[in-house]
Amino acid sequence: MRKNILSFLEKKTKNEKITMVSAYDYHSAKILDESDVDIILVGDSLAMVMLGMQDTLSVTMDEMLIFTKAVWRGAKKSFILADMPFMSYQSSDYDAIINASRFIKEAHANGVKLEGGAEVSSKIKSISQAGIPVVAHLGLTPQAVNMLGGYKVQGRNLQSAQKIIDDAKAVQDSGACMLVLECIPLKLAQKITSILEIPTIGIGSGKYCDGQVLVYYDLLGINKDFKAKFVKHFDTINPKMAVQEYIHEVKNGIFPSEEHSFDYLDDELLDKLY
Repeated sequence: MRKNILSFLEKKTKNEKITMVSAYDYHSAKILDESDVDIILVGDSLAMVMLGMQDTLSVTMDEMLIFTKAVWRGAKKSFILADMPFMSYQSSDYDAIINASRFIKEAHANGVKLEGGAEVSSKIKSISQAGIPVVAHLGLTPQAVNMLGGYKVQGRNLQSAQKIIDDAKAVQDSGACMLVLECIPLKLAQKITSILEIPTIGIGSGKYCDGQVLVYYDLLGINKDFKAKFVKHFDTINPKMAVQEYIHEVKNGIFPSEEHSFDYLDDELLDKLY
C-alpha cells in the first residue's frame, strides 16, 4: 500500500521523522522504495543533475512527466511527489490546476510541489480543492534565483525571517499539506515547525524539521562537482546501504548535524518573530 499524506501528518504528531529523497529514474526509485523511503521527489533539479542544464528554469512539463513516469514504474510504496516546473503554475490558477492534473493523470504522481508563499496561495487552494495534495516550498526557492540574487541562505534578518513565517502560515491556510524549507537558519526552521500543523521537510535547514530531503546522487557522492554545506555523502559503493544509513540517521536525529546547518539567528532576534 502506497504511503499517503495522512500517514505523514501522523508522523508529525508522533514526532517521527519523515524521509524524502529526490530521484529521477526507474532504478533509483526501485532502490529507494525497497529501502522504505517515505517520499520520492521528482525534483526540477533533474534539469541540472540529469540534463546538464545551468539551472532549474529551462526544464519543461513534458520532460518532468517523462521522469515522473519512470519513478512511478520503480516505486510501489513510496509517495511520489512531482515538482511543478517554472511557469507551469505562475501564470494563472487555471494553468496550475491543468498542469498539476497532468502529473496525476499521465505520470501517476501522488502530489505536486510548487515554490512560493502568499503570492501562490490561490494556486495552492485551487489545486488542493481539486483533490491533489500540494507541498509548498519556502526559503531558497531555485525558480526565483534571479530575484534572490543567487543561491543564498534566506531568513537571516528580522524582516526576511518574519516573511518566511508569514508565508508558511499562508500556504498552510491555503491547503498545503506539507512544506519544504530550504537553506534557512535552523532556529527559524524550528520555530516554523512548532507553529505549523503540517509537516516541514528540511534541506539545509537543520535537524528540527519534521523530515529531511537530499538528492539521491548527492547523498551517494556521485556528483563530484556539487558539495553544499547541507549535503552528506553516505556510501558510494552500495546505494541501498547508503539510503538505509540516510534513513537511520534522519529518524534518529543524527543527520543533519550542526555541520550541515546554518545558524545565523540570535535568540534576541528570534524572540521578535511570531
